[in-house]
Amino acid sequence: MSVSEDRTVQPSTTAPSTGIADPAPLGLAAFAATTFLLSAANAGWMSKATGDAWLGYAFAYGGFGQLLAGMWEFRNRNVFGATAFGTYGGFWIGLALWVILVAEKAPAGSPAVGKDIAWILLAFAIFNTYMLVWSAALNMAVFMVFLTLELTEIVLFIGGFAANTSIIKVGGYIGIITALVAWYTSAAGVISGMSGRPVLPVGRALFDPSSWAPAVRERV
Repeated sequence: MSVSEDRTVQPSTTAPSTGIADPAPLGLAAFAATTFLLSAANAGWMSKATGDAWLGYAFAYGGFGQLLAGMWEFRNRNVFGATAFGTYGGFWIGLALWVILVAEKAPAGSPAVGKDIAWILLAFAIFNTYMLVWSAALNMAVFMVFLTLELTEIVLFIGGFAANTSIIKVGGYIGIITALVAWYTSAAGVISGMSGRPVLPVGRALFDPSSWAPAVRERV
């Protein structure tokens, strides 16, 4: 993700060395929309809908859209963005496949379905934990995306293991906040790429990983 901190965003939202525009705003928007749709269902907002509006978009937007963004981040030599978008693109595709291949074939009301989701979210919460730490080296907006996502995953897997719909509903509301933060961060990247300068504030990095380099070299 190359939505840079306020003091350094310049045409870094484009990639002149490769000729590829910054794919982070696309990846963040795809993540935000799919997260919003699923979280709205978890929060109970879709009581008059099927609740599965997210499913197709888990393949086409949250899944494939983020995978594309991740592969372009590899081209831009951005290991953080490639790992984040590639992983969460795979998450959405995998979740949609699980619903179609496993959940829909399980007996109605089976508690095993909720436990499956809980294990999936626990696994991704572990991944998200170290990405949350490293996101602090980018800017506050990206850090907040990973922080709210971390809370969403933790609350939802607790709710899944406990089979507690109230906890899952809380997780849905936190997921909606996660989506809004991701949309804001995407919007900041889009306008910065269009103007070649920071327009919407994204905050500064909490630490500089390059400061660790001398200590690493001394130990080698």
